[in-house]
Amino acid sequence: MDYVEIDEKSVRTYNALYEHIHQPQSVVGWNLKPDILVHGSPCQDYSRAGTRLGGNDEDKTRSSLMWETIRIIENMGDWKPKVVIWENVKGVLAKDMIHNFKKYFVEMERLGYTSNYEVLDSREFGIPQKRERVFVISMLNGHWFDFSTLKGRPMKNIDDLLERNVDDKYTIKSPSMLKAINKRNGFGGGLKPIEEYCWTITTKQNRCPNSGIVPIGNEQYRLLTELECWRLMGFEDEDYYKVANEHPTRNNTTNGTLYKQAGNSIVVQVLEAIFEEVLKVIEEEVTQHEKIQVLHR
Repeated sequence: MDYVEIDEKSVRTYNALYEHIHQPQSVVGWNLKPDILVHGSPCQDYSRAGTRLGGNDEDKTRSSLMWETIRIIENMGDWKPKVVIWENVKGVLAKDMIHNFKKYFVEMERLGYTSNYEVLDSREFGIPQKRERVFVISMLNGHWFDFSTLKGRPMKNIDDLLERNVDDKYTIKSPSMLKAINKRNGFGGGLKPIEEYCWTITTKQNRCPNSGIVPIGNEQYRLLTELECWRLMGFEDEDYYKVANEHPTRNNTTNGTLYKQAGNSIVVQVLEAIFEEVLKVIEEEVTQHEKIQVLHR
C-alpha cells in the first residue's frame, strides 16, 4: 500500500498508522503504478454545507483535483490500474454539479474503464452514523462492478461507542448552541440529540449544525469526543491512540486535528466491503488469464 498526501499533519498520521516515513507531496504530476487506485477530492466544493463551487477542471477548485487522477492515469501509458475507486458527497449528484460527475464517467470510459456508482450509507455496514457517500468504481476489461454483492453488517448500538465519564470541556455551554438544540435536524441549522445513530461526522463538532449531541442528564448535552468520532468512522481505539500521540491535545481544549482527520476519512467498514469484492474480481481475472496461458502452451 502507498499514498500521496500534501497535508503535513495527515502525512504524520499515515506514517504513525502504517509505519511509513513519507514526506508531504502534491499528487499533481506524481508518478505511481498501483493495481487499485483510491482517490477523493475535497468535498467542500460539492457539499451542501460547503461552498458549492463545483469541480470544473478549469476552475482549479479543491474538488477539481479529481481531474488530476485522469491525468495521472493518462501519464502511465499502456499500464493502468485495474480498479479506480472515487468517493465523495452526495452533492456531486445535484443538478448544478452532476455535469462534472457525468464528465468523469466519460473520461474514465475514454481511458478504457467501465464505471458504476452507488450511494452507500455507513449504517448499512455496521456503523451508527448516517453518512451517505457516492462511490464510483471503475474497472478495466469491461468488468462492471456489482454493488449488490457488498456484504452489509448489522448496525452497532451507538451506546457501545460512546465514552463514559467525559471531561466537562465537551459540555455545551455556548448560549447560541444551547438555543439551537432541537430546533432543526441535520444540516438544517440546529442541534439534534443523538439517539440510535449520529449524523455525518464532519471536521468540526463545536459548531451548529454538527454530527449530533449527547444527552448527559439535567437537560444538559455534550459534544462527541475525538475518540468517539474516530470510532464512528470505524477505527479501532489502538489506531486512534497512535494518532493522538502524534497530535497531542493541549490542556482544557479539544483537538481540532483529530476531529478534522476523522471527518475527512472514509468509513473503514465501507472500504473493507468494497475491497473484499474488488479483490475477488481481480483474482478471478488473474485465474482466467492463467488458464488461457495454459491452453496456449
